[in-house]
Amino acid sequence: MQPPGSDNTTDSLPKTVAVVGAGVVGLCTALEAQRSGFQVTLIDRDEPGLGASFGNAGYLATELVDPLSTPKTLRAALSMWINPHGPLSLPLSYMHRILPWLVRFVWAARPDTVDYGRKALHQLNQASVPAWKRCLTDIGATEQLVNSGYLLVWESADKLEDAKTHAAYMAQWGVKTELVQGKRLEQLEPELAENLSHALFFPEAFRVREPYQLCKILLSAFLARGGVFIQQGVNNLIPEDKGISIQTETELLEFDRAIICAGAWSKQLLKGVGLKVPLEAERGYHLTIDAKDIRLNHPIGSAERRFVMSPLDSGLRVVGMTELGGLKLKPVKRRFDSLYHHSRKLLSRLNDPTIPVSEWMGYRPTLPDSLPVIDRHPCHSQLLFAFGNQHLGLTQAAISAELVVSLMTGSSHASDCEPFRVDRF
Repeated sequence: MQPPGSDNTTDSLPKTVAVVGAGVVGLCTALEAQRSGFQVTLIDRDEPGLGASFGNAGYLATELVDPLSTPKTLRAALSMWINPHGPLSLPLSYMHRILPWLVRFVWAARPDTVDYGRKALHQLNQASVPAWKRCLTDIGATEQLVNSGYLLVWESADKLEDAKTHAAYMAQWGVKTELVQGKRLEQLEPELAENLSHALFFPEAFRVREPYQLCKILLSAFLARGGVFIQQGVNNLIPEDKGISIQTETELLEFDRAIICAGAWSKQLLKGVGLKVPLEAERGYHLTIDAKDIRLNHPIGSAERRFVMSPLDSGLRVVGMTELGGLKLKPVKRRFDSLYHHSRKLLSRLNDPTIPVSEWMGYRPTLPDSLPVIDRHPCHSQLLFAFGNQHLGLTQAAISAELVVSLMTGSSHASDCEPFRVDRF
């Protein structure tokens, strides 16, 4: 007997699946559904890859096993908020809207919740690079994944014990690091060495060559295999007895299954099918610096400044800031100024005002416990979800796709989806 909602693979006609959301999670999910024999339609109001997937650092941050809400984070929150160049922003005009979410966020810092979240994030992150390798091998694009290593740096010599403590913590989770100083640090990253005291080197870390280019490659493979892309906004989901109808801006489309991968816009769609999830749009900022003669060898994370610089094909990507400001507020110029400030402190050659720089702001889908939703609707098994990966959307995209499609087909997977239930709140 097949699990409820699973598909009979002996059917002569492929089942139809809509994937709503054409970011990196949606693109990976659409391809994974194709691999399982489904006829897939990808739907998004924007061009594929132009949401949060466009603006990330391109780094697969598998070492980030801590949820965003921990006792340590809460203790540091006030100082991060009041620091004019700090990594946290809570716009006063949005405070009344964010308060219920903040209460849940604080509640998620309970030790048992944090411990549960760490184990779930570690499970996903450990499986993420192998899943990406499977995905990219299948479409002949393995060159897009680079075993670059990663440097977490400190400027202050009195923070050496912090690095040693973090190295020991990483070892507990099976993450290999090397404490580097002096000539070894200069060898790894000559552009930065004079500004730094020490660093942790993560030799097994990966990045992608260029996030947006990766999305275009995923889309090209999807279309070449018979996939369809419809550029329309989705207004409503209508579960039927044996399928699901999707109301776009101009038409009503019918499918056997649907998977919602709409990132920060997923909340409203779920509300229409009776599910309330505390999803917040966390606004992230980036700079892309066209500095062809300034080349980093690795993605660089600043432990003290809490931002990341990464060498991409498009230039030097500078990513940081957590702004809980929803989907409607305009970008705040001060956030870009802070990224300029931090990047120039670590890389003095960026002080040249003639270097071309582009600015971007996008929306990360974040839940209070920092875990994504990877699940099916509790009442309508033909409707599934993969969204809410916060800062780890690129990292977890391929494994999220494998998991949600395995739920749809009723097949087994080594990873456990229980922590990612849609009704856990």
